[in-house]
Amino acid sequence: MIDKASTPRNPFADIAPALADYTDKVLFGDVWKRSQLSPRDRSLVTVSCLVALYRVNEMPFHLKRALENGVTRDELIEVITHMAFYAGWPVASTALQIARRVFEDSGA
Repeated sequence: MIDKASTPRNPFADIAPALADYTDKVLFGDVWKRSQLSPRDRSLVTVSCLVALYRVNEMPFHLKRALENGVTRDELIEVITHMAFYAGWPVASTALQIARRVFEDSGA
């Protein structure tokens, strides 16, 4: 699980400080800390949504976060493979390319 000390400063805080504040305090401060789902489960849901919606900008951050939250490399590959049938082959193919880079960068 990621704590505040290891979370990098919001990348758009300089241009949109209010949005950065909402992201840090509400999304990662409140929503991600709700007890109904573990951070690991939230990561699985988030990665699935990002793959399905072809959100390639956010994918590297959340794949790395998923690894930090205890999701294994094999589980992430399985999520992406599963999403190929529900979200489409192109989005899964792109997600695999992104995952490969994240795994290489993180040593996973």
